[in-house]
Amino acid sequence: MTPMKSIFRILAFAVALWPVMAPARAAAASSAVVIMYHRFGEGTLPSTNIRLEQFEAQIRELKSGPYTVLPLPEIVEALKSGRPLPERTVGISIDDAYLSAYTQAWPRLREAGLPFTVFVATGPVDMGLKNYMTWDQIREMAAAGVTIGNHSVSHLHMPTASRARDKSEIEDAARRFEQELGARPTIFSYPYGEASASVEALVGKEGFIAAFGQHSGVIGGGGNFFYLPRFALNENYGKIDRFRLIVNALALPVAEMTPADPFIGKDAANPPAIGFTVTKKIANLDRITCFLSYEGAVAVEVLAGMRVEIRAKAPFPTGRPRLNCTLPGPGGRWRWFGRQFYKPF
Repeated sequence: MTPMKSIFRILAFAVALWPVMAPARAAAASSAVVIMYHRFGEGTLPSTNIRLEQFEAQIRELKSGPYTVLPLPEIVEALKSGRPLPERTVGISIDDAYLSAYTQAWPRLREAGLPFTVFVATGPVDMGLKNYMTWDQIREMAAAGVTIGNHSVSHLHMPTASRARDKSEIEDAARRFEQELGARPTIFSYPYGEASASVEALVGKEGFIAAFGQHSGVIGGGGNFFYLPRFALNENYGKIDRFRLIVNALALPVAEMTPADPFIGKDAANPPAIGFTVTKKIANLDRITCFLSYEGAVAVEVLAGMRVEIRAKAPFPTGRPRLNCTLPGPGGRWRWFGRQFYKPF
């Protein structure tokens, strides 16, 4: 059993409990869950695909359950300004502009009346690559109210590219959006979910209001709006029980994350010192459980009732190791904090 599947087995009982427990209005009003997809009904690519029957079941849940689905810019602007959001606010995002987002996802989301965002890497669209959307299709979606986000030109590994290359990728894509759609996107999604402190700073200076990664977790008011979490959904992690669990999750408000930079260079300590400070008084913080994607459950120490230190045993492997921490919350729901690191060497 993989570490991620262990998390969901541990949390599974919450799925049955949440509908009958008292709602946690105050906590939910300052947080939102964002889910992300790539492909729809493309069964030969299960790691990035959601089966259509899974997707339809998730849409039914969002329509029949106590959720409010809002466009990503509206969610970000509310959280940045401190304006309350409806309880159980959810945002929907799709990365890469594969053709199935247009042919399969959009008709279903449109019929359900659910807003969503497509993050477009402009290079494959400009080259007319097979199984990608065209500019005519993207224009049609944008004209119908679909939010379009910037996903670079070439879908590069931004933390290992030069600053000049990253800046060019962002700005060249923005110009193509302006040429084709008449406006530049205000939100950004990092290719592969990979970021670094310097890349986050660059994206912030390029005029975006927020940027999204691909690590699990709930967005809370405050903190870093240039590395926001999203729950990735695919065939393995697309079952309806897991879906109900994540769309009912609550934020774990944290600050002072170490390492502060998600990029783990060749000269960095490995494993790094991992920890964060919980910024609000949270009941039962001593019950927090943390997992590393390559190691499974790890030892956790809570210091002074606020500081959480994670004791990794093994070094980070090359790739994108992830941290997930969960904690029982009010109303039978779960608080969830996640972080993706990037170690290219």
